[in-house]
Amino acid sequence: QLEIMLEPKVWREAATQVFFALGLGFGGVIAFSSYNKRDNNCHFDAVLVSFINFFTSVLATLVVFAVLGFKANIINEKCVIQNSEKILKLLKVGNLSQDMIPHHINFSSITAEDYNLVYDIIQKVKEEEFDALGLKSCQIEDELNKAVQGTGLAFIAFTEAMTHFPASPFWSVMFFLMLVNLGLGSMFGTIEGIITPIVDTFKVRKEILTVICCLVAFFIGLIFVQRSGNYFVTMFDDYSATLPLLIVVILENIAVTRIYGIDKFMEDLKDMLGFAPSQYYYYMWKYVSPLVLLCLLVASIVQMGLSPPGYNAWIEDSATEEFHSYPTWGMIVCISLMVLAVLPVPIVFVVHRCNLIDDNSGSLASVSYKRGRIIKEPVNLEGDNTSLIHGKSPSEVPSPNFGKNIYRKQTGSPALDTAPNGRYGIGYLMADMPDMPESDL
Repeated sequence: QLEIMLEPKVWREAATQVFFALGLGFGGVIAFSSYNKRDNNCHFDAVLVSFINFFTSVLATLVVFAVLGFKANIINEKCVIQNSEKILKLLKVGNLSQDMIPHHINFSSITAEDYNLVYDIIQKVKEEEFDALGLKSCQIEDELNKAVQGTGLAFIAFTEAMTHFPASPFWSVMFFLMLVNLGLGSMFGTIEGIITPIVDTFKVRKEILTVICCLVAFFIGLIFVQRSGNYFVTMFDDYSATLPLLIVVILENIAVTRIYGIDKFMEDLKDMLGFAPSQYYYYMWKYVSPLVLLCLLVASIVQMGLSPPGYNAWIEDSATEEFHSYPTWGMIVCISLMVLAVLPVPIVFVVHRCNLIDDNSGSLASVSYKRGRIIKEPVNLEGDNTSLIHGKSPSEVPSPNFGKNIYRKQTGSPALDTAPNGRYGIGYLMADMPDMPESDL
């Protein structure tokens, strides 16, 4: 069904899967990378993680389709056996003639191909009475097309398939342990993306903030374990993690390539890595990536406007699913989810634009590196404030000409604070030397 590839929803969900797999747009990658050393080879890390994610996705695809195929084959075999028994009963009561059945057919060990052959013959001969016979077509393709997705894939399709595995209890335990580990691994990055900027900005205790975030997430998660929880999972997945993620990633791209400057960013990478990155990244970041993301965003918005938001409701009486539009309160929740996911961007912009938070407070959380590196060495804190950070006493301090020694102790504050996550050294700032060329830093 290659025509599905033309639907914007497929590409939007594929992009969302990449965002989830690589942690893009959630802030977790940025939070973790803030702990790296300045000369960390981020290029190697990015390529390695991308390849690991790619091969893991390929492996997962093979496993998923193998399990779904196994499940479809088991169900199809049951269908063949049940309908073969119906045919034998119809032959005994005389509703079907033995002449319809090919001579090579053995109902005690009938295959799916032989059953479908008999099914087609009976359908042609008993065309008017066929519906009353109650026979079903057992096509494995039909079972594969019924394959569920999302949470149903993990909690329905896989669990049902594993009941047919040898030593099924063992595989069931291993499967759900894997799900628990995957969930915990995802939450580490997500929570860190929330905690790190708050701790670095407001200097709150990380332990207390972590507990608060986990408790809030726990109580929100109670919504999803109700009988109607699957509908809320679908709502949150469609409207808080898909379209907002596209917007956030587009804004991140614009911030780096347009506002900060792609040329300056490439120079920073060259300074960190020790070599100039390929120009491939330059053109991808500046032109291709934002263009593709914008096209995907526009197509997604158009599709959402043409097809009203809704959900597939399970109708218990008929054992079928029906598409229902969201009620008014549901639409309000959907819109609120999208707005809340993007709201931090304009809030932070207004806060910095209006100087509501002083970035020049002298705290180490606002240190900028330029091209130097803050040295994490303990020093004599009782020495003269003009002494260099190499731990020399005032008598050993050379002339005021700093030369290559560009670091000094922080002045203007008796208390020397360190950054909450320890990234910026121990109580030292880079010396302000406007006359020194940046190449000497």
